[in-house]
Amino acid sequence: MTAAIHPTAIIDPAAELDSDVEIGPYSVIGPGVRIGARTRIGSHVVLSGPMRIGCDNQIFPYAALGAISQDKTAKPDDPTSVVIGDGNVIREFVTVQRGTMKEFDTKRGETRIGDRNWIMNYCHIAHDCQVGSDTVFANNASLAGHVQIGDWVILGGYTLVYQFCRIGAHAFTAFSAGVSGDVPPFVTVQGNPAEPRTINKEGLRRRQFDPADVQAIEEAYRLIYRSGKLIADVKQEMAALAAGNPHVQTMLDFLLSGKRPLAR
Repeated sequence: MTAAIHPTAIIDPAAELDSDVEIGPYSVIGPGVRIGARTRIGSHVVLSGPMRIGCDNQIFPYAALGAISQDKTAKPDDPTSVVIGDGNVIREFVTVQRGTMKEFDTKRGETRIGDRNWIMNYCHIAHDCQVGSDTVFANNASLAGHVQIGDWVILGGYTLVYQFCRIGAHAFTAFSAGVSGDVPPFVTVQGNPAEPRTINKEGLRRRQFDPADVQAIEEAYRLIYRSGKLIADVKQEMAALAAGNPHVQTMLDFLLSGKRPLAR
């Protein structure tokens, strides 16, 4: 199948497009951009390389992906990039920026987005962010640099996430949340600054978590946020809980690997 490229689109000869990619009117595809099979690019989209986009993605009008980061140390010829997986929906005016040399050793200077993510209008993903799979970013959610987002996370509209923060798998942020600390897996936060409220029980129900697992996650949540114990003691007690439940182990691993304080 021949790629469906609108005659007004500008495609650099150094871009690599699969044979059945669609490119809409007035879009600009720069050198070093690779686009996989069945990906559809809307009108007025700007894609800057180096960037690798997988298969079955849909990118809506006026998205700008792969530009040099807004970090003052970034240089146009840095060997950094954006990597986007398969099956993502990226809506209008979304911006995703390249990594920086600050993360070249650990993440090879990549801003990375996984698979099947749903990223709504005006969202911003800054340099060196690592986004998992099956996430939802509601309108205007924005990530500062070096943020890590786990699988199945939902960010409410206008959520702002401070640099270097992590949000664990299956967590949920309410609208306009200001996240300035790490959010463990399964936890719901609300407010600015964002504070933990409960676990994301509705999300776990929709994903058909076993009720016994949900109960174990709730027990771990209470230990972290309601026991009043020091975090060092919490980690020790969670180790016993984690021995019998892999989801609690996920929460414990998150705590053990943290470099920033938890959202409190």
